Order: sequence, then structure tokens, then C-alpha cells
Amino acid sequence: MKANTLKLVLGYIVICLIWGSTWLVIRIGLDSFTPMFSAGTRFLIASIIILSIIKFKKENFPKDSLAIKLYFFMGIFSFAIPFWLVYWAEQFIPSGLASVLFAAFPFSVFIFSWLMLKNEDLDILKIISIILGFIGIIIIFSDNLYLNISEQFWGLVAVLISAIMQGFVAVVLKKYAGYLNPFSMNAYPLLIAGIILLALSFFTENLSELNFNEESILSILYLAFFGTIVTFTIYYWLLQRMNIVILSLSSFITPIIAIFLGWIILGEEFSEKVLFGSVLVLIGILFANFKGLKNYIFSNNGNN
Repeated sequence: MKANTLKLVLGYIVICLIWGSTWLVIRIGLDSFTPMFSAGTRFLIASIIILSIIKFKKENFPKDSLAIKLYFFMGIFSFAIPFWLVYWAEQFIPSGLASVLFAAFPFSVFIFSWLMLKNEDLDILKIISIILGFIGIIIIFSDNLYLNISEQFWGLVAVLISAIMQGFVAVVLKKYAGYLNPFSMNAYPLLIAGIILLALSFFTENLSELNFNEESILSILYLAFFGTIVTFTIYYWLLQRMNIVILSLSSFITPIIAIFLGWIILGEEFSEKVLFGSVLVLIGILFANFKGLKNYIFSNNGNN
């Protein structure tokens, strides 16, 4: 395997593993913190760490007119609004249901890519991969998909809006942000999002309910460093180097990782449905990568 291909594969695996754990960690944090305060603190801490690294390394990143517009666009529409929607929704709907709803992300990426990107390889195999992955996710969480529309409706809507918004932002960044450094794509948008969410939390949330215990503080630190700095830096690096639809399929893998972690760490049940659904998701990923795998195999055979 070529060095560049290996880096792409390892980066993909890392974001899937870490993001697979964040649904559970967010849920833990919400037991002690309000949604806006939790997300805002996470982003502000992450931005301070990245900006400190940038200052220490004396790096200079793009600050032209387009870059500044993209930083504000990301801060509001990639972090502040969609993450607040997910945090808020997880108060009313189970994390499994949230994972299924967020699986709308690859669909939105495909649609916006078809509308906005001319150079992306969008074929029938990728459509099949998205459908197989989505079916796999539904099978995995089929036992936990009981809907109480009267109590859960706005939670469902919030996650769906978040997924669609994230898909649109990903395609915009693919089209316009190729020249930006992944660190700068994190630092300034996270700072903007952190300030917005914390400011809003002071006016709209009851901060007297905050409970600063060891569990909640560790959850915020984990989400800030691993769930934000590490994952989004790698994600933006991957976004500039690989097909955006294939990258979006990571949202099908993260719920599976979450279930495996629950099985290994918490001793939760791992059923045949979970296994079958996971296999469908993986088959879907293989379909999306079929052309690349075929070219890799034949090019290697030709070199022997």
C-alpha cells in the first residue's frame, strides 16, 4: 500500500473510532451541563489549544477575504448551529435514534455534490453504498426506534437539520476551501462558535443547574481535544484529498463503533441484528470504494 493511501486509510479509521465514542460522551456531559454551555465550552477550549499551538509554531495562515468568510461560515453553520441542535436533541431522543437520523448526512452530501461539484466521481456504486449503509444502520437500531412523535418530534427535526446543514457545509468547503490549512479551518471557526454558544447560553439557559464534577469536566476535555481538535483536523485534511461521498460514509461507521464500545466497556448486548447491520454497512463502504480497490489491485498485479 502506498504511503499516501495508508495515511488516508489511517486518518479515516481514526475519525471513525473517535467520533464513535463522542455520542456517549456527549450524553454523559449533558447529565451535568446545559447543551449550549457544553458545546460552547468544548469549542472554546479546543480553539484556545489550537491557537496556542499556532502561536508557538509561529504559523501564518490565510486571512484573505474568502478565508475570513469561510471561517465565519464554518463557525456558524458547521459548528455553532448544527452541534447545538444535536446537543439539544439528545435531551429528548435516544442516542441510537440520533445516530440513525444523522445518517441522512451522506445523502445530503451526495445531493449537494451533484448540484455543486463537477469533478467529483458520483456514480451508481456510491448511491448503492449509501442505501446499503442506511439500511444497515436501521437494522442495527431497529429495536430502539420507538417513536413518540408528540415528545420527540422537534428532537428528530433538529438532528435532521443538523445532518443536512453539515452536508451542505462539507460540499462548500470541498469546493472553496482547498487552499486552507486544516489547523486554521479549526482554530478560527471553533473560536467563533465557542463565543456564540457561550454568549447565548448565558441568556437562554439556567446556568445554576451546571454541575462541575469529575465526569463532566473529563467529558468536555475529551470532546475538546479528541472529539474536536484531532478529528476535525484529520477530517479537513481528508476532505482536501479524497472523494467527499466516501468520506461522508464515516457517519455510518461511527454508530457501529459506539455499539462495540458499549459491548466491550459497558457489557451491553451485541445481537445478531447488530452484526448483520454492521456487515451491510461495511459492504456499502466497499461498494463506494470499488473503483479505487479495483485500480489498486490491478496496478499492483501489473507491478509484480
